[in-house]
Amino acid sequence: MKRLVNRGPLLVLLSLTMLFSAAGSVQEPGKSPLLPTDMPAPDPQGSNPKLGDAERTLLAAFDKYEVVGISAAHGKKDLDDFILHLIRNPAFPDKVNVVEVECGNSLYQPTLDRYIAGADVPSSEIGQVWRNTTQPMCGVSGFYEELFPLVRRINQTLPPGKEIRVLAGDPPIDWSKVKSGRDFAQGQFLNRDVSIASVMEKEVLSKHRRALMLFGTAHLFHQEGTAVGIYEKDYPGVTLVIADHTGFGNWTLLAKYNDEFEARMASWPVPSLVQEMKGTWLADLLDMTYNTGNVFFGVADSGKLPEGPAPAKGTFSDIPAEAGMNQRQRKLSWTRITRPNFIEEQRSWEGDR
Repeated sequence: MKRLVNRGPLLVLLSLTMLFSAAGSVQEPGKSPLLPTDMPAPDPQGSNPKLGDAERTLLAAFDKYEVVGISAAHGKKDLDDFILHLIRNPAFPDKVNVVEVECGNSLYQPTLDRYIAGADVPSSEIGQVWRNTTQPMCGVSGFYEELFPLVRRINQTLPPGKEIRVLAGDPPIDWSKVKSGRDFAQGQFLNRDVSIASVMEKEVLSKHRRALMLFGTAHLFHQEGTAVGIYEKDYPGVTLVIADHTGFGNWTLLAKYNDEFEARMASWPVPSLVQEMKGTWLADLLDMTYNTGNVFFGVADSGKLPEGPAPAKGTFSDIPAEAGMNQRQRKLSWTRITRPNFIEEQRSWEGDR
């Protein structure tokens, strides 16, 4: 997202493999003594990116894809505002049937359906939908306090059969029955991606509906184990993921060159969406600065394994082999999507490699 607000420290840290060895052994990414003391400025090659109006291009994507995924409610107000404005677009109901949300306890789906359909539901009751999830950040999110009433109001203006449905993707946890950490762990509440994918398959993909997925980007990667990766085994090629950008080389020594490359985008429209990444200097630069899911910092066996950035394997490529794990060697794998200069399209890895 290109500067809907002034640029700030809006780093999004996402983990694909949240397997920690001793917490005290994990060093801050970019601080490993095994990293070189200096790194030359990247020299990206390729054509200039093709820009599109973010809102118009995103809506047009539904002509090709059944699902478009984008992050929401993760502390980035400019992106949240963009999504709310997108949903207000009069063309949105013609493109989208469903909005599936991360901050929604699927236990309360009947309540959510009644509210979105216009029924008289007390605020304390509908608030449970996003406040009683497995994720603490949902309980303090102001985004959903705006989103749910917004969709409800829009539905009141639509003809029968055109209404937008909102689906809760978080596991159906009943907190009144959770008395200990063991109760939580023994419930099926830790594997959230399975829940998200199940809802998508049952309520969207099997019915050939079109959905906007509002989830942290780690759930959206075309990668085994993520929500999208799970349902893509049966529904390949139907999902477009849009990731937002916050800079180049974050947490590495390459960060000192960030301003130099951000300047290349100073004239871009606000906001902008890069329609095609492959073959552009931007894709090349993201690889060079480890900003495409290729940054990996690992510890195992009391920190005896090497640490440092994994070699770039191609834009939006799979997790590098170095980030693999087994029962005896647990590694901490980090990936991030950075902001705030543009939204970049993340097409299927199979299609982009």
